Amino acid sequence: MNPKYDTLLKGKMSDMSYQRLTALKNKKVYDFIGSFAEHCDPASIYVANDSPEDEQFIREQALAKGEEHKLAMKGQTIHWDGYGDQARDKNNTKYIVYPENMERMKSLNALPYEQGHKEIMDIAKGNMKGKDAVVKFFAEGPTDSPFTIPCVQFTDSWYVAHSEAILYRPAYNHFLNMKENEKDDFFRFIHSAGELDERGCVVKLDKRRVYMDLQNNIVYSMNAQYAGNSVGLKKHAMRLAINKSGQEGWLCEHMFIMAVVHPASKRKTYFAGAYPSACGKTSTAMVPGEQVVGDDIAYFRSIDKEFRAVNVELGIFGIIKDVNAEDDPVIYENLRIPQEVIFSNVLEGPDNNPYWVGMGIDTPNSGKNHHGVWKKGDKDATGKEVPLAHPNSRYTMRLDYLSNFDKEGFDAKMGVKLDGLLYGGRDSDTTVPVEESPSYKSGILLKAATLESETTAATLGAEGVRSPSPMANMDFVSYPLGEYTDNNLKFTKGMKAEPKVFSTNYFMLSPQGKFMTSKLAKKVWLHWAEGRVHGEYQGYQTPTGTIPLYADLKKLFKELLNEDFREDDYQYLFTFRCTKWIEKLERTKAFFTKMDANVPKYIYEAWDKAIADIRKAKDKYGDEIKPGNFKG
Repeated sequence: MNPKYDTLLKGKMSDMSYQRLTALKNKKVYDFIGSFAEHCDPASIYVANDSPEDEQFIREQALAKGEEHKLAMKGQTIHWDGYGDQARDKNNTKYIVYPENMERMKSLNALPYEQGHKEIMDIAKGNMKGKDAVVKFFAEGPTDSPFTIPCVQFTDSWYVAHSEAILYRPAYNHFLNMKENEKDDFFRFIHSAGELDERGCVVKLDKRRVYMDLQNNIVYSMNAQYAGNSVGLKKHAMRLAINKSGQEGWLCEHMFIMAVVHPASKRKTYFAGAYPSACGKTSTAMVPGEQVVGDDIAYFRSIDKEFRAVNVELGIFGIIKDVNAEDDPVIYENLRIPQEVIFSNVLEGPDNNPYWVGMGIDTPNSGKNHHGVWKKGDKDATGKEVPLAHPNSRYTMRLDYLSNFDKEGFDAKMGVKLDGLLYGGRDSDTTVPVEESPSYKSGILLKAATLESETTAATLGAEGVRSPSPMANMDFVSYPLGEYTDNNLKFTKGMKAEPKVFSTNYFMLSPQGKFMTSKLAKKVWLHWAEGRVHGEYQGYQTPTGTIPLYADLKKLFKELLNEDFREDDYQYLFTFRCTKWIEKLERTKAFFTKMDANVPKYIYEAWDKAIADIRKAKDKYGDEIKPGNFKG
């Protein structure tokens, strides 16, 4: 160990904490804790292990320090972030980059390393003064697995430590048993909420910064409390992992993992799915009757030449707005029973229960929320009415509470074998409800890279604007987009078999502007994809893939949902719209050009060929091609 920090750490730690730290025999961990103990200057540091007693101690400290408050139901707590601390701070989330990498990273909100490091260290200086800090060890993915990425979190927020204890697998014992050649390879997170006001919220929001050092796998988060800015193992670790995976030949993706369960034979077929925000990601992963392995982040590796995946996380940090008994029955049920859940930025009603927007029941007209003491009609400093709960309110909950949790798939240290990939965006007039790509390569280029999310009347700004979101991952891709896409395309090289790739779109509107199927229709699209994996359904060709036959969908709607599916609706939903698709591909090309000057030429050539093929189809069959009319 480094004698430079011995006296300092012994002075800030109990004998037990110091012994736990030194027992790891890991100089890099010791120096990380020592250097920031010196720099941030907390009053004390608690080193936690994997014991239930320590988990309970962290819960109790979050309550004792006023970062969380008990609700009426046992195990449920509530946390509020300040009024200006309710979402990811994209402007102040940056990469600090060595000079030789600046040109390559210029489109990704990067700062020169020396400038960024000095700024964040100046902000961090003494930022924990007078506060009690905690060190906690976690793993991204299963421990003792080819997928494992060990992590250490050093924070002065016990709410953050509690959240991560729900969301990630404990890994003190993993660190304790590391082989000598593994002891340098882990992610580091230093977080400080800094000075807090009387409500326990961050004071210095003007000094809020989240800086990521990809070269050394360390994240600095200062004066941040909202979990998306402070819970380092969430999207910050994802950015580190995407960069690491790009260097090492695996993939980190913003995807759920689920098993589609055949209703008769009960066979399980594993899919991963990428959906931009508000495009159906959680509702797909949680479709009743299927099973969920993970809802947000997946690691992919080639194991024995098979495409395998693990869920990085242990829990769910989910948006709670519009979670209700009808639309999200499994999650809603678990939010209404006495078990460990952290609610953030919802309303605490007079009855000491949580309430949120869109929960489907009558809600109180007063209580406490992210604004403070609240009553209906209250306005903020700008004159805007304050809702009972913030639209980005969240719940933090263990995944294994869910009745549809696939424990077998979750625990698999070699991951589950993926047979299908789903890419779903939101558009009202272009992409059909489900289509299979002719190949993995065309799936990445025509289904994944072209993903867009269309703004709606509920979205700030103009309605109908399509925001590009390749692989539903653009907020987190931490190296150039062209390289990232190229790595996705090359990933399956040498595998025994590639997963089938499907696009989905739940948001096609009728000419009258109405959704044409129920919210549960996605179950039908999933089961058609599952059947295609096993060679059970024929289909019609389109210029971009294969769509279902009407007879198969009619049968699936009746068997799975007891609904009738009209042939007129099928014809409209599954019409191939040539001009719309050409426009979509041109938008994709323009976005890639804007984001990366060095996109591999073959990617543009593939898109140009697809555009040319669609133009030929348009000339031959007309602008709108009905199902079955296209003959290739």
